[in-house]
Amino acid sequence: MVQSPEFNAKLIKTKAKKFGFENCGISRADFLADDAQPFESWLTKNFQGEMSYMENHFDKRLDPRLLVEGSKSVISLSYNYFPGEELFGLEQLKISKYAYGEDYHEIIKEILREMVAELQAEIGDFQYRVFTDSAPILERSWARKSGIGWVGKNANLITKQSGSFYFLAEIICDLNLQEDHPTTDHCGTCRKCIEACPTQAIVSDRVIDGSKCISYATIELKNEIPAHFKGKMEDWMFGCDICQDVCPWNRFAKPHQQEKFTPNPVLKNIDKSQWQELSQELFSELFRKSPVKRTKFAGLKRNIDFLTNAEHLNFEK
Repeated sequence: MVQSPEFNAKLIKTKAKKFGFENCGISRADFLADDAQPFESWLTKNFQGEMSYMENHFDKRLDPRLLVEGSKSVISLSYNYFPGEELFGLEQLKISKYAYGEDYHEIIKEILREMVAELQAEIGDFQYRVFTDSAPILERSWARKSGIGWVGKNANLITKQSGSFYFLAEIICDLNLQEDHPTTDHCGTCRKCIEACPTQAIVSDRVIDGSKCISYATIELKNEIPAHFKGKMEDWMFGCDICQDVCPWNRFAKPHQQEKFTPNPVLKNIDKSQWQELSQELFSELFRKSPVKRTKFAGLKRNIDFLTNAEHLNFEK
């Protein structure tokens, strides 16, 4: 069953909408020439901090053909996670919106697999792999190249229609598909994200020093939180949404329709003193299926202690 590259591309985008993806764009699987030097420079400046895995598979990050043999197309998709309401008040410790509900990795991968199964029933068999934040892929670069959105000054992918609160996913396959083209940049002279970052992690336009980012400190960092974060975390105990919350394009964000992203209602009523008394049992109960489990109990407790008892801690320089 052979269809034209144009027909198959249109079919894939129709299926993507059916399966709940907000946007879908297609790029030719090729070497990301424009990203090689900036990515190498980012690593050279040690902006990855202790995320040593970012130094691995450099070539695969830039060329999907090394990741998926015989690949011809990269299908980029976005999946909304913007919640219907803010979960945490001004005086509460906070977790990033993407972690309100169940872990997105398996949820989105399963949706992708079901989508591909339908596509194969109509197109015929093809080779593929699905990804969502789970392999050495420069996801934002592929999404930008496919026209889904532009990379904003906070290094998040932004769309005019719905802002930036969504997960990115990919299907890398051996189908020859009609490719899309990048959209235009609409950040203009706005600097809200840069000015709002309390740790000055956005060191220049679209360049993030990951080692200064609150999300890095609360999720990726395995050692003690450095002293330079003291008084600057703004009650974020897991992740951080500041640069997205202030982005004017996120006024267009609409609540997601994925029930598995619905937060545990218990979280809304826990105050700082209760978080200080967090036990392993309660952690396991609250975050059994959540991305927060990535920090493990000890990691989240470290973050809570840093935020609530910072003046009593010994800081690592």
